[in-house]
Amino acid sequence: MGREPPSLPARRNMRIRYGTHWITEDEPCLGLYESNLQSPDSRGFHRYQIIYVMRGDKPAEYKKDMGLTKDIKANQLRILGGAKDDVTGKFYIEHTVGELRDIANGMRGVNLFEKGELVLSK
Repeated sequence: MGREPPSLPARRNMRIRYGTHWITEDEPCLGLYESNLQSPDSRGFHRYQIIYVMRGDKPAEYKKDMGLTKDIKANQLRILGGAKDDVTGKFYIEHTVGELRDIANGMRGVNLFEKGELVLSK
């Protein structure tokens, strides 16, 4: 007695994330993120650089392990390189992988604001 498969409406809303093992600096880039995530072997948190590029008409995810979170002092970051029009489904790309990597390199280690500013005072 197994589980029932998802209903047709539920399947229509499912999204498959395509992955890739390679990217080039001149590829159209939807976004670059540097986030702390659990490592696949569950042995701690690592900083990952996640880059979304277009492959055909679908976004593909490239993920690079940057090392242990405790060894990286820079803040996590998100840089948008494009957007998707929800009405037409068309992607609009403004930047390449190389451009977003250059921006990320310039932002790493720079305090954009004091974290204390986020605390509401009474």
